[in-house]
Amino acid sequence: SCSRAKDVTMPAKLPVNFFSTRSPVIDLFRGQLDYADHLRQDSEIVLYFFYAPWCGQSIAAREEIEHVASRLSDQVLFVAVNCWWNQGKCRKQKHFFYFPVIHLYHRSFGPIEYKGPMSAVYIEKFVRRVMTPLLYISSRSKLLDFLSNYEPGVLGYFEFNASPQPPGYLTFFTSALHSLKKDYLGTIRFGVITDKHVAEEISLVHSGSVYLHRHVNTSLIYPNDTMNYTAENICKWALENREMLVRWLRPHGGKSLLLNNELKKGPALLIFIPYNPLAEIHPLLDEVTKVALEYHNCNKSQAAEPDLQHLGDTDSPAFDSSIPDAYMKLSETFSITKYPCCNTVVLPQWHSISRTHNVCELCINQTLGVKPNKVHVPHCNFLEIEAALDSFYLQEHTFFQVISNTIECSNFLSFYSPFSYYTACCRTVNRHFLSFISSEKTIFQTPKVAFSSHGKKDNTQHSIPHIEDRNCFIPDLHSSGTNITGLSCRTNKTLNLYLLDSNLFWIYAERLGASRSSHLKEFAAIVDLKEEVHYVLDQNQSLVGTTLENFIKNFSILYSPLKRHLVDDPSVHFHEQRVITEVTTNNFHDTVFLSEK
Repeated sequence: SCSRAKDVTMPAKLPVNFFSTRSPVIDLFRGQLDYADHLRQDSEIVLYFFYAPWCGQSIAAREEIEHVASRLSDQVLFVAVNCWWNQGKCRKQKHFFYFPVIHLYHRSFGPIEYKGPMSAVYIEKFVRRVMTPLLYISSRSKLLDFLSNYEPGVLGYFEFNASPQPPGYLTFFTSALHSLKKDYLGTIRFGVITDKHVAEEISLVHSGSVYLHRHVNTSLIYPNDTMNYTAENICKWALENREMLVRWLRPHGGKSLLLNNELKKGPALLIFIPYNPLAEIHPLLDEVTKVALEYHNCNKSQAAEPDLQHLGDTDSPAFDSSIPDAYMKLSETFSITKYPCCNTVVLPQWHSISRTHNVCELCINQTLGVKPNKVHVPHCNFLEIEAALDSFYLQEHTFFQVISNTIECSNFLSFYSPFSYYTACCRTVNRHFLSFISSEKTIFQTPKVAFSSHGKKDNTQHSIPHIEDRNCFIPDLHSSGTNITGLSCRTNKTLNLYLLDSNLFWIYAERLGASRSSHLKEFAAIVDLKEEVHYVLDQNQSLVGTTLENFIKNFSILYSPLKRHLVDDPSVHFHEQRVITEVTTNNFHDTVFLSEK
């Protein structure tokens, strides 16, 4: 009998260069890991790019790495290692689950794995952070600039006069590198102060003390007495206590639960903006973070205000010093005491065919035409607001005809006291998206009572119908509007704020309802998994602070006027006689719910 033929296996081809020979990247295409380690000994910063030559992501990232290397090769050593060839040392010693893998070393410290987007600008930004993990804060203006950033900041104070390196400095430096290792988004920035007077600005007196800056909550000083002063502990302390007002989401492109895990936490506002990490200034990002800071600023302290502005001038007065004067001027402007307490009232739906509600803000005024000398009003009690509601509902017929876009105010005397009366400012609310802030600056005059209600009254300032604190009703001191200040703590519909780079993740925006034809890649949507709804900000409106504020407020109020966004296909349009009505997302409600058939 003839013997069975042996299986013949073709040996793998010898690897070839992955990067061109003219590239600034050293290409170890035979997987010489020992030589890669040898090269690292002579360089301060080294980037290793581990690749598989057949891998699509490795091929796509090759160009990005070359671009970064062409800009930084004089300061950073770029080494590419083929980790797929079965005879190479890299394949035998490393066991990666995916390719490409980027590792960075700062002298002997490493590896720091880069897990961000495989885009040249993001890689370069991360490499630059590894190169200079500490920012040098030399003056008060640089300190304010550092503190004004939305990202959490950790500052260390060290006196460099006694020895070349003061005790604790190397530990602090290493903790900055540790944070990059644990937090690849690089959200915590580390700075070092050497000037005693600059350190005193943030209450740092002793050399070696470490300070964590927070915008809304109290800033912290590292507790040397309860925690050992080690790099890992400083990093852990900063990560655990940092304040995240707004988070970046960077899905890596593979299967992941990133979005699911975040959306499960509650309603989310997803903001898509084009972002270049290497740009010096980010005006759009500043707008968003300013809104986020106001939204989370629950104690309404003005202490955080100077941080919002990049104050380069050392003689700038503190923000809060101007508050009393502003309040005094406002008290002279309006001929009536500011509303001490108010309640939101929604009138019943009288026309089932109209898609509108009449929403009124009912306020109590305890003075009649008397000009107060200062804005100090005692808080009203529940009995008063209850009496006002009774009076209002008894006189409800006077508001039936209000179907207009302006805010109209009426006043009526109390049945309980001749010296107090109530004012109700009503407007018609469409279910479509609308901004509640009235653009009219006029003051509505009502002939019945000598009372003027100021026309920029904001009906949605107060998210839920309950007795409000008087100071909420002081009009905006700045044109930017601060009336969402602390709203996250005053509503049951608190939003988590997330940022996504529309240059990388625009496909997500399109899935949420962004226009594919939009040349401006700016978009915002609120996704509420629990309620199974999502709302889209009108793309005709520019993504600025006031637009976002209105969007957040309209979502937060009890009877939200936002219209739920539904995915829709273009209509087919039957050309024959319309015996069968075609139902689409846009006409479903009218055709199915409101039809009498």
